[in-house]
Amino acid sequence: MQKTSAACARRTVLTFLATAGVLLATGLTTAAHAADKSFTMGFAQVGAESEWRTANSESIKSTAKAQGVNLKFSDAQQKQENQIKAIRSYIAQKVDVIAFSPVVESGWDTVLQEAKAAKIPVILTDRGIDSKDTSLYTTFIGSDFVEEGRKAGRWLLENVKPKGDVNIVELQGTVGSAPAIDRKRGFEEIIKADPHYKIIRSQTGDFTRAKGKEVMEAFLKAEGKKINVLYAHNDDMAIGAIQAIEEAGLKPGKDIVIISIDGVKGAFEAMMAGKLNVTVECSPLLGPQLMDTARDVLAGKAVPKRIVTKEGIFPMEVAAKEFPNRKY
Repeated sequence: MQKTSAACARRTVLTFLATAGVLLATGLTTAAHAADKSFTMGFAQVGAESEWRTANSESIKSTAKAQGVNLKFSDAQQKQENQIKAIRSYIAQKVDVIAFSPVVESGWDTVLQEAKAAKIPVILTDRGIDSKDTSLYTTFIGSDFVEEGRKAGRWLLENVKPKGDVNIVELQGTVGSAPAIDRKRGFEEIIKADPHYKIIRSQTGDFTRAKGKEVMEAFLKAEGKKINVLYAHNDDMAIGAIQAIEEAGLKPGKDIVIISIDGVKGAFEAMMAGKLNVTVECSPLLGPQLMDTARDVLAGKAVPKRIVTKEGIFPMEVAAKEFPNRKY
């Protein structure tokens, strides 16, 4: 009787362990599947205002396709109201995660509160927002725009030595946008160390080549040969300005030193032609980092509130060597 009871007990224990093992294995498989399965992302893009933005959109689209992510993509055409409309549409569609590059810094609280109420995580890419409630977004992936401005300012102070006043004209990005605000702030923070460096004109070129040319024409008409340096908040505006400088009978890169930001292929071509002096890198290839971060967020993993991309600075002298390595 005791032997029979012991045998029954052993069988019960073995059955329990086997069942537990199956359940554990099933649980692990389910968890792994949850981490690997596809998800739906709603992405609200700023627009297609520059080479940089085109490369940024392509990086996001191609990465989503390669990873099997169901991507819903919208182009705001540089208008905040279009982005807000797109985000509300994504909320209504009950996407798993929303990502966007804000047209401007302010005015997002209401729509992001709606996303929060719907329990849809929000990831900022490329540009940040100005909000006291940081719980409205999960993380911000992108460049340090202030540091980009500082890099531009440091290059100027190190490479253009004053023989008197150094007169600078500035082509700003879209009014109210994070890169325009921060790139200006970082640049001014550095050049204020020497009163010889003076910004004599500053106006928005809206990050576009056409507007950059138009505003530079106005600068040249107003200031002429007094202009020593052009600081453009992106390469496209700088390339537009180069056209205006040449049409005015001046030599870009020589008569007027040109500093810009982004590091697109067009800027490297201009540097190789001797028409642009330096570009500060701002990588648009955020697709892989965005998708990886979204997966981590949806899996419940902790992610940093701020994820800064690593970038360099490229003067004219290294353009030819670096050009074959450029992916955008």
